[in-house]
Amino acid sequence: MSSWPIAAWLMLGGSTLLLFMGMPVALTFLGVNIIGAVLYMGGEPGLVQLVRNSVSSVTAFALTPIPLFVLMGEILFHTGLAVKVIDGVERLIVRVPGRLAVVAVVAGTVFSAISGSTIATTAMLGALMLPVMLARGYHPTMATGPIMAIGAVDMLIPPSALTVLLGSLSGISISKLLLGGVVPGLLLSVAFVAWIIVRVRISPHLAPTDTDAVEHHGWDRWQPLFAYVLPTLSIFGVVVGALAAGWATPTECAALGAFATMLLAALYRALRWEAVLKALKGTAGISGMILFIILGATTFAQILSFSGASSGLVQLITDQGLTANQILIGMMVFLIFLGIFVDQVSMMMITLPIFMPIVNALGIDPVWFGVLFLICMQMGLLLPPHGLLLMTMRGVAPPSVTMTHIFLAVTPYLAMSVLLLVAVFLVPGIATWLPSWMG
Repeated sequence: MSSWPIAAWLMLGGSTLLLFMGMPVALTFLGVNIIGAVLYMGGEPGLVQLVRNSVSSVTAFALTPIPLFVLMGEILFHTGLAVKVIDGVERLIVRVPGRLAVVAVVAGTVFSAISGSTIATTAMLGALMLPVMLARGYHPTMATGPIMAIGAVDMLIPPSALTVLLGSLSGISISKLLLGGVVPGLLLSVAFVAWIIVRVRISPHLAPTDTDAVEHHGWDRWQPLFAYVLPTLSIFGVVVGALAAGWATPTECAALGAFATMLLAALYRALRWEAVLKALKGTAGISGMILFIILGATTFAQILSFSGASSGLVQLITDQGLTANQILIGMMVFLIFLGIFVDQVSMMMITLPIFMPIVNALGIDPVWFGVLFLICMQMGLLLPPHGLLLMTMRGVAPPSVTMTHIFLAVTPYLAMSVLLLVAVFLVPGIATWLPSWMG
């Protein structure tokens, strides 16, 4: 069993096959790791090392921002501040084609700046805005598409739990990766708004004019912006400002953000015990799921390295005479293909042990590569048939909204994500400008 191709097929092929068969991610990597540890790390000593790795991987300080970023979003939703923000955004946006769909995108962008969970953003917007849009005669594709699309953008705009995880598993600077996603995420949000307006102008029946909407004037229109939207966005300023200025590490920024969110909720007298308990339960559930999956990450990469599979695959790819850009395009295509079948954490665990040595060997800018990786993962959230946000939308949508509606709804937004991926590939500065400018 000394040949590296056999090890590669066993570890990478075995884990991918089990995931495709529907095996839970954590159990898949645990099972493959046990077999790999016995075969390639010396039997019993290998199993002892697996246990040590499991403990050290989940106690890594770099992962601390994950539960804190998730907690920010949970507090926002369970205290009712999210509803106030939607109301504030809705009062500002008037006489726009597809007004409620535009409100969903703008409100979703605000939530992306203070929530570390894509699922929570989509579920909350779906529960609050989808019934209103459908009741006012919006076509199901126009009602569901923007909510799912902007939920996926949550991954790009900090704070993002999955960005922290990607940085931790890949060795890319977490603070630079968090900053690198800001410009691409905002570009996508602007593109979504432009698409909705153009699409509804061409086909007005998709989003009937909002005749029932109460139009506010003067201070009454602007008051919620200053009372709720801007104070909530100030949390984003605290997190990104401290990160960019180098005053705090990602972990300290996450703690600052969580504290600021709870303080804001307390100032609005919304921080009730029941809301805090729900927020903590939600945070524990999401964080526990992520951390349990991470248990296998360190050992998986270590076994690939011990068996020679990592170095063998890197050598095989770099010996093909392909340019760095050609190899990078191949990686992105593979990630998009993988996104059809498996979740984002699995994508990272299957590919990063192989991709990162190649990225380092070819001298590719790691932050640029990390942002390209994030965009591919963001697309994976929306790819039929198993995209996580498609399933989330199915869970909150009424029976009148079919899976066909949901699949059709995300198609134009996926196309815009592909265009963004191409743009960042051709103009790396879109991803690297902000991290380099802010030092």
